[in-house]
Amino acid sequence: MGHGAGGDLSDEEWTRLEPHLPANRGRGGRARHRSDEALGRSRGGLTCKIHLAGEGGRRPLGFVVTPGQRGDAPQMIPVLEEIRVPRQADGRPRTRPDHVGGHKAYSSRRNRRHLRRRQIKHTIPEPRDQRANRRRRGSQGGKPTGFDKTIYRRRDEVERTVNRLENFRAIATRYDKRAYVFHGTVTVAAIRLWLRPG
Repeated sequence: MGHGAGGDLSDEEWTRLEPHLPANRGRGGRARHRSDEALGRSRGGLTCKIHLAGEGGRRPLGFVVTPGQRGDAPQMIPVLEEIRVPRQADGRPRTRPDHVGGHKAYSSRRNRRHLRRRQIKHTIPEPRDQRANRRRRGSQGGKPTGFDKTIYRRRDEVERTVNRLENFRAIATRYDKRAYVFHGTVTVAAIRLWLRPG
């Protein structure tokens, strides 16, 4: 996701990061189940994901850490709920972006319904299987989703935010075993990105 530092939430974008992790082993050398610690099995082995909302200047706004095998679409709303942009005047922080753009992995009827209910414009491509399912249902499948290729090109801004986070070795490799410690590591890295000029 994306928006400006001055409280202007205009162009939000989404992405995910999947660092590969060394196996965490318990006594006897057997791998322990760690989904409660945001560790889980995926094709890359024992991994985790960082679902990230970022503004156009390659700085994170909010994130959620999940096990590697968790689906992406259910994480969109929790990440949106992490965004808090203070207003220059007094008042509650701003939590609703003007526009959300994201990877097709975040496409779901539930997410689109949530964005429409909150009156948030969005640019999220519809995967081929969802498009075929909608057509198969006919008039009950709903209207085709709008998609603006020009706006979608800005999604690379959040990819670059992820790349900047991956420059921190502690995030790229995740040595932290506990989820709350890793969450703190990502938070510190995000603060450093906000403090860096440019």
